[in-house]
Amino acid sequence: MINSILNPEMLFPLMVSFAAGLALGAFYFIALWRTVRQLPSTKSPARMMLGSFILRMAVVMAGFYLMMNGGHWERLAAAMIGFLIIRKIL
Repeated sequence: MINSILNPEMLFPLMVSFAAGLALGAFYFIALWRTVRQLPSTKSPARMMLGSFILRMAVVMAGFYLMMNGGHWERLAAAMIGFLIIRKIL
């Protein structure tokens, strides 16, 4: 089991998925931060918050779906770990 995980053919897609998770997390939390900063100056804060949420979730869920690439849950797990790590960093 350990040898199959350390196999370069398996390790490279996991590293790419991890990096993609970092990028998705950065997108999500930076967009959230920008949305919250703009809320006081908008006419309809509820609509802006809801629209931003739908857009952020659509992008992140599409990214996670593409990371799976045909049912590879290991890649999804690596992407989610990257997403959570960027949350702690930001």
